[in-house]
Amino acid sequence: MVLEKLSNSLKETLKKIAKAMFVDDKLVDELVKDIQRALLSADVNVKLVFDLSKTIKERFLKEKQLPGISPREHLIKIVYEELVKISGEEKSEIIINKKPFKIMTVGVYGSGKTTTIGKLAKYYFKRGYKVACIGLDVHRPAAPEQLEQICKKINIQAFIDKKEKNPLKIYKQFENLYSKYDILIIDTAGRDSLTQDLIQELKKLNQEIKPDENLLVMSADIGQAAQSLALGFKNACNITGVIVTKLDGTGKGGGALTGASVTNAKVKFIGVGEKVDDLELFNPQGFVSRLLGMGDLEALLEKAKEAITEEEAKDIQEKLQHGEFSLLDLYEQMQAMKKMGPLSKVLEMVPGFGQLKMPKEMLEVQEGKLEKWKFIINSMTKKELNNPDMIDASRIDRIAKGAGVSTGDVRDLLKQYKQSKKMLKLFKGGDPSKLMKKFQGRLPKGFKF
Repeated sequence: MVLEKLSNSLKETLKKIAKAMFVDDKLVDELVKDIQRALLSADVNVKLVFDLSKTIKERFLKEKQLPGISPREHLIKIVYEELVKISGEEKSEIIINKKPFKIMTVGVYGSGKTTTIGKLAKYYFKRGYKVACIGLDVHRPAAPEQLEQICKKINIQAFIDKKEKNPLKIYKQFENLYSKYDILIIDTAGRDSLTQDLIQELKKLNQEIKPDENLLVMSADIGQAAQSLALGFKNACNITGVIVTKLDGTGKGGGALTGASVTNAKVKFIGVGEKVDDLELFNPQGFVSRLLGMGDLEALLEKAKEAITEEEAKDIQEKLQHGEFSLLDLYEQMQAMKKMGPLSKVLEMVPGFGQLKMPKEMLEVQEGKLEKWKFIINSMTKKELNNPDMIDASRIDRIAKGAGVSTGDVRDLLKQYKQSKKMLKLFKGGDPSKLMKKFQGRLPKGFKF
């Protein structure tokens, strides 16, 4: 999970509030110390951490409590709002308002810049834009080749010249072709650190290309150096935003996220995995909500949009309204779930599920089940898929042999189908609140949808 250690620490802190008999100054002091430890261990800027602590205390003592919420909920609300504030406060989207729209990427070696360009290109390609990438890193020998290979995999045009050593000449070489594209993503040179010659090169490119966005790519493991690096690049080429990479790894991430925000160069995207689709638009509210185990419905809906078309969604909705639900429908939903990514990542976006301590082994078993169920469904006849109630013991035996699984696995799928059908009947008649109440009962005390 994104920043798993920080997330677990913050969840434990919130549980203390939920379990406390009274919410008093002593509890607030204890809570603030826990938050300080969690944030400092995640490489969040020291001054920022102590400013946050002070604000939480002051707000709890001075702020008038809203009617209808308990002191516990009031304190959780303050913690959430202040964590959102230090994470960038509001979502900062890139508005594509011209053609071609130029995005220039900068960063030091090891930040994952070229890989991120591929992810960014795929992100916009999936949203209907015609995208091309331009390779202007002439210092790292493998850079043009790497960019070319990444673009080939996602069917994106790459403009490179492996022999030319002047980045401006490469850019001008293909200039007459750029008008064909909606978005140009430009790769630039990196160094081990922000050196004077790199600053000069980036200034020249910035003046000539006049990019609409200058994005700094920063790795999650950069730590406290994030703030000075972001400021350095901002002065060199007027950084307009940041992409934080490798948030799925061992990097603590807090430095990169908050270091970027205090320079007013907002975090635009975060890299949450190794695959080309593992890039998310950064939404501080959703991100903090996920850290606290409260889910991120906006990110979940965004992933769902990518996994299922509007027509498919309408079709499912109509079937549910008529109380229809076959194994084929379950199969289609399973495929859509798979497109959305690993089960663990999907569940952390569902409100409440992030608070449930589901063992990794259990989640891996669920992933394995999906694979088995796919083989089982492929071994059934169309008649059986449309009418699962007709599947008796002899049919279960035949299906199991055809799928190469046990009869217990087939029965497991049929049981899941019956449970899903029963749950989805609650939606018939347009009363999903019943379903929400069922989930509510399973959540830890003190947490609500």
